[in-house]
Amino acid sequence: MKLLYIVPNINNAGGVARVLSIKTNYLIEHFGYEVHILTQNNGFSALFYPFNQHIVFHDMLLTGTAISLFNLYQNALKAKVKVIQPDVIIVCDNGLKAYLIPFILKNKIPLILEMHSSRFIEEKEVKKNILTKITSSFKTVLKNRGVKKYDQFVVLTSESGKEWDVKNTLVIPNPLWFTIRKHNALQSKKVIAVGRHTYEKGFDRMLAIWKKVVINHPDWTLGIYGKSTENLDLRSIAKNLNIYNNVTFHEPVQHIEEKYLEASFYLMTSRFEAFGMVLIEAMAAGLPCVAYDCPSGPREILTPNENGFLIENGKESDYVQAVVALIENATLRQQMGEKAKLSIEKYNIDVIMQTWDELFIRIKKN
Repeated sequence: MKLLYIVPNINNAGGVARVLSIKTNYLIEHFGYEVHILTQNNGFSALFYPFNQHIVFHDMLLTGTAISLFNLYQNALKAKVKVIQPDVIIVCDNGLKAYLIPFILKNKIPLILEMHSSRFIEEKEVKKNILTKITSSFKTVLKNRGVKKYDQFVVLTSESGKEWDVKNTLVIPNPLWFTIRKHNALQSKKVIAVGRHTYEKGFDRMLAIWKKVVINHPDWTLGIYGKSTENLDLRSIAKNLNIYNNVTFHEPVQHIEEKYLEASFYLMTSRFEAFGMVLIEAMAAGLPCVAYDCPSGPREILTPNENGFLIENGKESDYVQAVVALIENATLRQQMGEKAKLSIEKYNIDVIMQTWDELFIRIKKN
């Protein structure tokens, strides 16, 4: 079977690129699929994650004004699909153009929209005024109409499915891509967080929390692994908070599982998360996790007070209290860490990829 994935880009260290490499490699190596990936603006150059050598990459170069961009996009999209002739098309894009694809591709090829973000995601803080309200209303209408045009809508959690309320929704979580057999005693005075330096990941909130934590625990350090951006200068924030000696910033690494083993627990302060791949990765390493109950992934992964702490979104004092509890109670860390490792067995890659295989076979027949 021939699959075509449509995604903005995969030449980064983001979660979508990582998951796509894991799944496409598996589909080729275990099921013998033919996989094509279509990106935009040289979006597959200098790949960070390893993609199978048999994957066929395509790209659309898009430049110009909004109107010319749309014309370029629809013409290039139609041309690529005509050449590739896939059996199934999977769209992995949370941008507005993803909701236009069913209207552009008026053919009989089955279309799947794979949603990797919360419906309510904002890439930057939005000021509420008449213009933003009109824009928001337009986006809502477009999303509601576009998503219902897909033959199958796939979300990562049941909570994400509730955000959309679409009839043809199927929940397929991201697969855990590694197995860690080493035991982590959780004795180091290190905490870890992983993600891009963007508004939705909420690292500015994490640094404010960490400032309050290190007042009484100055010997603990927080390590943040992720791509830095100009839009959110976390290093300056750390300096202004006078915690620069208690925070280390690292660019993305391929073998992040090794870094989890150097820490004692994991922190997440995202404003939006459709899933939270980093949570199950950290839990696979035996790390208890502390996360805000943001829309909408963490609440599906974490069991409060069992394998970690799920904090009311934005309630900083409760978050600080949870972090301090893990710092001061090694027994609690170990108990939660053991339960964390057991609780992620349901994300076994063989089980999840079997579900994808069954979906592709069914949707092609129908």
